[in-house]
Amino acid sequence: MSERTVVQSMAQRHVLSLGPQASVYEAACVMTRANCGSVLVLDAAGNMVGIVTERDLMTRVLAKGLDPQATRLGSIMTPAPQTVGPETRVSDAVLIMIERGFRHLPVVTATGRIVGVFSVRDALPREIGTAVSMAEFNDRINDALG
Repeated sequence: MSERTVVQSMAQRHVLSLGPQASVYEAACVMTRANCGSVLVLDAAGNMVGIVTERDLMTRVLAKGLDPQATRLGSIMTPAPQTVGPETRVSDAVLIMIERGFRHLPVVTATGRIVGVFSVRDALPREIGTAVSMAEFNDRINDALG
């Protein structure tokens, strides 16, 4: 049996997006209504320029005492986020997330079309275990090579 791809595993395939001038408050409302942990930030031409996640709202806004209605997404987003293609295996996507310390990966085709966002919640425990094993193996190799 072949391993699932990120596009096969995504629970939600619609894309939540706002512009960089939208407020953090607007993003929180959109994410809450859609029960989604991230929103993509798109420029006027529809190009992805960043991503904002629940963690960003907590660490970059609330913990710093910023006003959610006055703070713009462009000032707190993660710019130019890492992306994966629709055919990326789930364990490979989870490995990227483990190694880079994030929980959301935009899924983008080779032509630049945004398909959705793969979340660590979309992975099965078996695939997470495979990715953790791969990350531990990579750490051991890096340690051995100095």
